[in-house]
Amino acid sequence: MNNKILGKSIVAVSALAVIMIVSALLFILLEIYLGGRSVLSWQFLTGNPTEGMTEGGIFPAIVGTVLLVLIMSVACVPIGTITAIYLNEYASKKSFFTKMIRFAVNTLSGVPAIVFGLFGLGFFIQFIGTEMDRMFSADGSLLWGQPNILWASLTMALLTIPVVIVSVEESLKTVPNDLRGGGYALGATKWQVIRKIVIPNSISGILTGSILAIGRGAGEVAPILFTGVAYFLPHLPEKLSDQFMNLGYHIYVMATQSPDVEATKSIQYATAFVLLACTFSLSFIAIIIRYQFRKKIKE
Repeated sequence: MNNKILGKSIVAVSALAVIMIVSALLFILLEIYLGGRSVLSWQFLTGNPTEGMTEGGIFPAIVGTVLLVLIMSVACVPIGTITAIYLNEYASKKSFFTKMIRFAVNTLSGVPAIVFGLFGLGFFIQFIGTEMDRMFSADGSLLWGQPNILWASLTMALLTIPVVIVSVEESLKTVPNDLRGGGYALGATKWQVIRKIVIPNSISGILTGSILAIGRGAGEVAPILFTGVAYFLPHLPEKLSDQFMNLGYHIYVMATQSPDVEATKSIQYATAFVLLACTFSLSFIAIIIRYQFRKKIKE
């Protein structure tokens, strides 16, 4: 009797927690939508900012955010996945090198985002970028030794790599060792077992890590403050050495540096709603891809 009561209590508490989380999410979305619906329009989504960003649209910020996330994902997901495969499949659990990698991953996951921005400024821009300009620029002009979308994306990739490593490694651990043993018994090499058995059975976890990285990268502002984002740029980035606008930074600037914050409040809400919509859309696309992989594996 006591076990039945305890079980029902756990179910009730869990259901209450789910209801609270979903209700909070819906309330936030509704509040943001109601605050920005007066300016939400097709023109707002496809137009360029005008009148010091107090009029017009946010299309450059949307494109800049999407490009940032895509470049960041291309940079961090393969490296994070390869690192997780090495840690779980190849590395000795007791080796000093493995312990150092895990220490680095745990340390990176706890570093404040603003520190990554300062690191990106010093390492990517002032060191790598400046050296590239010195070696390849004949007239001494700055091309890579200044903030741009490439350095901002790589800085964001460093921020999100620990998320990918941890989520992918946990997914690799769920693959039963019996499947690996079966592959070895059939004469397969270690890499063949990883490629044909381990990765296909953990692809959902790899994509989950990608989804988490997308969500983290789309909403962060601090790492790109010094590495590439622009306050006002009414055109799209045409190459990797260009600066870009970003939805998160756009909201920050409008809320803190606008001459009349109250006059731009509806634009702030509308931009926040679009940022959430972009994040959910990118995550939804990744979830669909994950579902297709799962369906293909079951077939």
